[in-house]
Amino acid sequence: MFTGLIQALGTIKPAGTDQLEVLCASADCDAILHDLALGDSVAVDGICLTVVEILSQGFVATASPETLRRTTLRHRLASSAPVNLETSLRAGSKLGGHFVTGHVDGTGCLQESVQTGSSWEMTFTAPAEIARYIVPKGSIAINGVSLTVAECDPAGSRFKVAVIPHTYLQTNLQYLQPDSSVNLEGDILGKYVEKFLHFGALPRGTETPAPWGDEITPAFLAEHGFV
Repeated sequence: MFTGLIQALGTIKPAGTDQLEVLCASADCDAILHDLALGDSVAVDGICLTVVEILSQGFVATASPETLRRTTLRHRLASSAPVNLETSLRAGSKLGGHFVTGHVDGTGCLQESVQTGSSWEMTFTAPAEIARYIVPKGSIAINGVSLTVAECDPAGSRFKVAVIPHTYLQTNLQYLQPDSSVNLEGDILGKYVEKFLHFGALPRGTETPAPWGDEITPAFLAEHGFV
């Protein structure tokens, strides 16, 4: 589990058939390496990877075919673009972002980035399987960065986030260009709410849909006390 608060930037390169080498590239790399141990989880551009070898300036991790297929990792391996790094949340640590699992739902695309004063307004698109979890003022992880959705279209397929200077300058959001692909992870709370609303408390394996069908409408919510 992660918070979406990036601790350092790094670079990655192939280190075998299914392994990659992650090297810290910023002055803050001690936040990643100072007590890193074999088997630890590290979020690399929002992707939860397991440390299998520790290096003097980084670590080696294994990436499954599913991870390569679902994320931008295969493209990052072919470039020198920096990646965001965050170690896993420790018990008792501050939770300054939101609960990020590191299980990327899919990839989105930057449409535009506009500086407004000292901040940046960044607009992204998301595929339908992720858009359903994107709501105004909700949380979204972009390349592992915890951000708040400022606004979105009704479907959630096009959304905007406001990025403060600290976040922009400490993450690889600053290097994104229009059409850049990014890893997206929807808020896990929204996924569980959707599951419970659709299937209620039915036994595991039951495929019978909830009695109200596939759509949760304003009329349904009002009828059941959500006003």
